[in-house]
Amino acid sequence: MEPVETMRALPMPPFPAPSLSNSPGQQFDGIVGQRLSTGVFEQLAGTLAGVPFVKVVVDREKSLIHFINHARYEFHAHYIAEKILGLTAAQIDREIDAYNESFYHSPDRRFFLGILALHKKTEKGQERRFYTLETVEVDDMDSAKVEAFYAFVKENIEPGVPLLWKPANHLQEAIAVAIEPARLPRVYTHELFASARFIALHPGRAVGRLRAFATETEYRSKLATLEWFDIIVMHRVPDDIPRISGIINAHMTTPLSHTNVLAAGWGIPNAIQLGIFDMIARDGLSDQWVEYSVSAQDTAIQLRKTDRPAVVDQRPAWTLQQIKLEEPEVANTPILELSELRMSDRYKYGTKAANLGEILHVIRNGSERLLGFYRVRRSPRENLLPHLAKLIGAADGADLAAETTQFLRDTISVPRGIAIPFSIQQEFLESSPRLQQAIGKLKMALELGVREADALCLVLQNMIRNTRMPDKVRNTIDARIAAHLSGVSSFVIRSSSNAEDLQGFSAAGIYESISRVTTAENIFSGIKEVWASMLSPRSVRLRQQVGIPLDDCYMGVIVQEQVAASMGGVMVTTNPMGDDHDFRKIYINASLKSVENVVEGSEQPMQYLFNTVEGGGRTLSIGDAKQDLGEARKAQLQKLALVGRLLQSHFSPDYMFNQPVDIEWIIDDAGISILQLRPYVK
Repeated sequence: MEPVETMRALPMPPFPAPSLSNSPGQQFDGIVGQRLSTGVFEQLAGTLAGVPFVKVVVDREKSLIHFINHARYEFHAHYIAEKILGLTAAQIDREIDAYNESFYHSPDRRFFLGILALHKKTEKGQERRFYTLETVEVDDMDSAKVEAFYAFVKENIEPGVPLLWKPANHLQEAIAVAIEPARLPRVYTHELFASARFIALHPGRAVGRLRAFATETEYRSKLATLEWFDIIVMHRVPDDIPRISGIINAHMTTPLSHTNVLAAGWGIPNAIQLGIFDMIARDGLSDQWVEYSVSAQDTAIQLRKTDRPAVVDQRPAWTLQQIKLEEPEVANTPILELSELRMSDRYKYGTKAANLGEILHVIRNGSERLLGFYRVRRSPRENLLPHLAKLIGAADGADLAAETTQFLRDTISVPRGIAIPFSIQQEFLESSPRLQQAIGKLKMALELGVREADALCLVLQNMIRNTRMPDKVRNTIDARIAAHLSGVSSFVIRSSSNAEDLQGFSAAGIYESISRVTTAENIFSGIKEVWASMLSPRSVRLRQQVGIPLDDCYMGVIVQEQVAASMGGVMVTTNPMGDDHDFRKIYINASLKSVENVVEGSEQPMQYLFNTVEGGGRTLSIGDAKQDLGEARKAQLQKLALVGRLLQSHFSPDYMFNQPVDIEWIIDDAGISILQLRPYVK
């Protein structure tokens, strides 16, 4: 065990600590060498995710502690520059990488930098207060420094409030395990996450009618009465919700379930609030008109009764938008291997298939766009290419584009498969006069806006399932599977439409994908099931609401090898619960069962944040698992996060390279496989 460092604490003034304010509006830099009381803490504090915090700097050279006024200094480095080193913020910004190296990595560093947060928890009717102390994810301080930092801060805060060390990364989690709790009382991020009663999934405000459903059976019985202005409250919100105005989850869930991805795409307020049913009963809010707001800075959702607004008698604003689709190609398009597709083939094969083909192309051939994200100036750095080189282990002077491509080749793959184009679906539909007549009736019903449209959708779906696939179509598909997927024992049949993953229309989870298909007959049944999902009442209704006519919608199909995975999940190349300006973080959900459990919301996944600039990661939640992943798996997820950032860069629609992507992935004995990539709207 490494020796514990010691620092001499300066004499502390008696309580109460002096006030920070001498005149209205005066702004102080902070306090130095004084013990921090909770009253002064509140004057200095900023707020993050509803938790107040104060930045801390310990000057080891002078055994002096600084508590910083957040309103005056957003960054530790700027405070250190101006108040300790005699520099300007601009001067330190010009050399920020060198300073960060000395702040977070130098073995003989002068400063410890941290965040002191004040938590308030109610347990059995009693409020419990405690502080947590943490660094940033990239800080690689050893156990001696961890104990020294903790001990010095503890000596300089109000003794009546417990202080707990909060590991900021996986390295610090391992360090904490090796230290006796009596010497280093600690709390882990995933423990705080599990005890949280409120999490803002998507900030926003809505005025609507509150509909609370204690069970899915109750929800199903009232589904036909739901309107666009409703705000629904459920323990687990089903994937098939219609478009509404707000969601309140009464149980823990992941931001990456299909329902929550849809909510983000719709731009509606969405939050987790434990105890919400008790709140609704206490305040008599069920079926009442309410104003509902969600903010990441609050400690709970905001609900208050209001009058029925006149605007609900008008069409919602989102029905006035018209989503435009690229003109599809539906004639004489061949079935191809995924590896033969490019992103530009989406108008023939659908977005999912085209994106997988593009990933395969990038793995084979590389792309200058892979470096785009790291080339952009992200203040105060001119570019982040040195950080990328360090993360992938590139030697000085190496061809970084070539090294990045090799990193992708070594890290990821795409399961082999074929892409069935829109033209095959069209050929099938045109082979049956009965299908054509039914489609004509549905189009007329949609134009007239009659209630029978849903029933016609269901009839048409059943007709597609039961219509015999023409021999020509079946034989063509069979021949391509035999040629390219021989030896595969289990398949997954995926949807790949032109009416999904669009600006203003996500469609997450509204089309079918079918796993673990083992026979030829079931493959063909699965293909028809995917075609039929284009005509489900819900998918037709959601498209109709944003001006996408049935005539413009086509469905491609991916027939792909099913890879037996030991772990799978979803990744988005942003922090959906964090600061929009933080370009470093990537959020990953992982399950030891299946990707489907994550996106359906039927399992609480393990949740992680990884830094794709300086490196490092932390565990946010272990979900339903009994324990966290081991170091080897976490190292794989760190690589996966970097893959996500590179693919975000390549698939960016512009040259800022900031558009996050949503990636489904699995890990097996061979490594990481990418199953799907689409844009992500936070």
